[in-house]
Amino acid sequence: MALSVSSPLPFAIKRREPEFIRPANPTPREVKKLSDIDDQEGLRFHFSVVMFYPSNPLMKEKDPVKVIKEALGKALVYYYPFAGRLIEGDNRKLKVECTGEGVLFIEADADTTLENLGDAILPMCPYLEELQYDVPGSGGILGSPLILIQVTRLRCGGFIFSLRANHTMCDAPGMIKFLNAICNMAQGLSRPSLLPIWQRELLNARNPPRITHMHYEYEEVISTKDTLLMAMDKNNLVHTSFFFGPKEIKALRNKLLTSLGDCTTFEVLVACVWRCRTIAFAVDPDEVVRLSCFINMRGKHGFGVPPGYYGNAFACPASITKAGMLCTNPLEYAIRLLKKAKMEMSIEDVKSVADLMVIKGRPSFTQPGNYFVSDLRRAGFEEIDFGWGKPVYGGGAKAIFNMSFCGQFKNSKGEEVNVIPICLPPSVMERFEHELNRMTEEVKPVGNIKSML
Repeated sequence: MALSVSSPLPFAIKRREPEFIRPANPTPREVKKLSDIDDQEGLRFHFSVVMFYPSNPLMKEKDPVKVIKEALGKALVYYYPFAGRLIEGDNRKLKVECTGEGVLFIEADADTTLENLGDAILPMCPYLEELQYDVPGSGGILGSPLILIQVTRLRCGGFIFSLRANHTMCDAPGMIKFLNAICNMAQGLSRPSLLPIWQRELLNARNPPRITHMHYEYEEVISTKDTLLMAMDKNNLVHTSFFFGPKEIKALRNKLLTSLGDCTTFEVLVACVWRCRTIAFAVDPDEVVRLSCFINMRGKHGFGVPPGYYGNAFACPASITKAGMLCTNPLEYAIRLLKKAKMEMSIEDVKSVADLMVIKGRPSFTQPGNYFVSDLRRAGFEEIDFGWGKPVYGGGAKAIFNMSFCGQFKNSKGEEVNVIPICLPPSVMERFEHELNRMTEEVKPVGNIKSML
């Protein structure tokens, strides 16, 4: 099943003037350095999340705008760097100047109900620009607000919580910690249940820095036919979300060889999308293509990331192959490449990335032939409760250019459904859908055959 973005706004939204929410109590005025993982060029953008909440009779007398706004000010006392602004030092080193200026907050009302929104609550939400108003001058990396929040009341008594954040300050699990702190305050706690930890030096380069691993995700590509980027006109992209329920996942697993062994749903889905996407672009067989997946370091043995750490704590190892090999081999070939890249991730590999940032001037990710995917299914957005209960959908809001994510929600049957939003040129999207439909056709399980990997 696919859902495309094309709908004009069918309801009215009234917004009040944006305001700054500052920490409720005095906070330190200081300058804090970001880590060498945080301030890489590839993270110098804003990411968006959105959560849709139904009405709750027990909260009928409560105003979500007032509750969240007050809780936000209290949470910022503990997460006060979010109320500051970024500055840049020597060698493009990012620092946050803790000025207490605050985060942007927008109060809004929409003349519609959650029921009327229907599937529009799922990525890619066609009304995101209205539910997350881009305040002029607020979208920069340096000297701009680090977070923008819009709370939109619905006619039914529900509401929509939308957030945009500077990615250099935190990743998705880090943002969850901040949102949980807001929830704690909204529900009456005097301080967050998990106190934040800065300690960005944990993921800094060594002294002296030394690159000890090959990092295909940052490899400088000097010469390439670059079929994928040439076809990606950012002003002419179709935004579509693809849904994978039990039926589609079973069909994909039935195509796998029994010799492959255990593999996660994320590995199966992402390998499938990468392969179908590459086929759809009709990439030259000898062109090198990459798949870069963001992998959370938290909770992994040996990485030593404290529970309260809310900075970027991930690696992005790239699977790499020639397009011809990816497109002509069975699905298990792509899965094995993905598994191999994930298994090679280690603390030494992460330290080598931090060292690379310092040595090479904080380069961006390799763009030609690279497709990025993050797994947000267990990030925790679906658990964020400001007092009204859990959202009917909570997670990423949209895909951007060559970057997607895998989210999850429950459909009307109560089934867990995975969703991957994708941006592609119109003709490429047609071929992608055709190939994906072919891949998700129901087939009988296959046995052992010889693999080329």
